[in-house]
Amino acid sequence: MNRKIPAITALMLVFVFILMIYYNNTAAVGTFTLAEEDGQTAGKTVYLTFDDGPSDRITPKILDILKENQVKATFFIIGRQAETRDYLIKREIAEGHTVAVHSYTHDYNEIYSSPKALIADINKCNDVIYKITGKRADVYRFPGGSYGLDGSLISAVTGCGMRYVDWNASTCDAEWGMDSADRLFANAVATSADCNNVVLLCHDSTNKTYTPEAVKRLISYYKENGYSFGIF
Repeated sequence: MNRKIPAITALMLVFVFILMIYYNNTAAVGTFTLAEEDGQTAGKTVYLTFDDGPSDRITPKILDILKENQVKATFFIIGRQAETRDYLIKREIAEGHTVAVHSYTHDYNEIYSSPKALIADINKCNDVIYKITGKRADVYRFPGGSYGLDGSLISAVTGCGMRYVDWNASTCDAEWGMDSADRLFANAVATSADCNNVVLLCHDSTNKTYTPEAVKRLISYYKENGYSFGIF
């Protein structure tokens, strides 16, 4: 038996472990550095982000919790849902949150069919934001995240002046079987462990019943562990 093989394997495992630690502490954010917005420092900061809203059922509950705890968040909205819920977008802006582009349709096959189709979808969502708020957003989140996307799609987004934001922690509230606030809370804590800069993925679409309670508990958890809260 060649004893060098186990030794090489062990070294490879150590290397992979180091890489995992590094990437777990480096939030996936495109074209700009975390904690540079709104006077945030490079210390422990958590960015609460919510995708797929607004919804009449869940978004107001989350906004109430954020207001009660004096915490700001970033809402990546779906344009066609915002068109009939402009009061929620107005409230998000009035209470100091960031309203950002997620998609107009959230139809992967349509928006990822070409760079041109992607930019058209972003612009259509941004037209809705402008109509409601009088300002266009310059922050974007790819539906499903940027991981694995064709480089031409990412270049199209950055080329039109948009910053894009992924995430490095998640409540997993969009996954099947997440049927309690306890599970969502545990997922967020586990995936953000040892991260100084946490970009936490949550959703405020209408069927995310357990997300508000989980967010309420997570705000307390991050405060107790010395985190400040940032927005994009």
